[in-house]
Amino acid sequence: MEASAPIPAANRSSVLEFLLLGVTRKRGLQLLLFGVLLVTYTLTLLGNLLIVALTLADRRLHTPMYFFLRHFSLLEVGFTSTVSPQMLAHLLAARGAISRHRCFAQMILYFTLGAVETLLLAVMSTDRFLAICWPLRYPALMTPRVCSSLVLACWAASLLALPGLFAWMLSLPFCGPRVLNHFFCDSSPLLELICADTRLLQLVAFLVAVCTLLIATLITALSYGCILSTILRLPAAGGRSKAFSTCSSHILVVSLTYGSCIIMYLNPRQTGRLGLNKGIAFFNTTVSPLLNPFIYCLRNQLVHTVCRDLLLRGRELSSKIFRA
Repeated sequence: MEASAPIPAANRSSVLEFLLLGVTRKRGLQLLLFGVLLVTYTLTLLGNLLIVALTLADRRLHTPMYFFLRHFSLLEVGFTSTVSPQMLAHLLAARGAISRHRCFAQMILYFTLGAVETLLLAVMSTDRFLAICWPLRYPALMTPRVCSSLVLACWAASLLALPGLFAWMLSLPFCGPRVLNHFFCDSSPLLELICADTRLLQLVAFLVAVCTLLIATLITALSYGCILSTILRLPAAGGRSKAFSTCSSHILVVSLTYGSCIIMYLNPRQTGRLGLNKGIAFFNTTVSPLLNPFIYCLRNQLVHTVCRDLLLRGRELSSKIFRA
């Protein structure tokens, strides 16, 4: 696949299509990656939708922690679905063409859902802090209305902070070649194709990323600092072990999410780091959403009990149907 010729100045704003280079250009590796990604994407959907179904089906999971986990799983489904289906189609067809409008829509969805996820993880940290440090006041503080308001606040903050940046970036003229060195429409390769001075835009985007991640990281760090202090004061070793196991899954997900975002986007100059960003983005959009259901549910005894009870109920119902 050869790069397109540079576009004349008169036609710079009329780019109708981009070409994504993808992860590899070797046909054998493309087909192998297609098979692996298809399995990964299917398992990701099944795992996250299973969490959604379980938290809706059983009243034992109608608690703030699982309310937030349900919304996080839905976000993971949306986040990976902005990238994986298109990447599967491109790997199968061996052609990475994407229209200008689809490319911009993908970028907007990717960053919007990613920002909501980042803020929601901080909210989930606060929920664990209240549950462990203020257990007696926890039911009165984390009411269903408060939980819904916190989720809406995550969406509102993302929708207030990002549209201005998107509008600014998309108003700039794009130059040839129209080749994006990525497997989806990330901001970094798109900035490379803008034929205007983007230093101010990159600086403002960097400051928005810093504010978002800094607020989320500070909330999470303070929450877990207080949690650690409370856990260490617990008299029984069993109580400490239970508290640690409750928080360990969330700490691991937070480390993966915040770590990858810090490496990719906390840099005043977003261009010139496409190779590193592409590798981390591949993990962030395909592997991480697959791991999250296992991380949250593998050691969760309540989820295991709910799954077992639902399977028994389903078996009993099916046996009654066949007997009738």
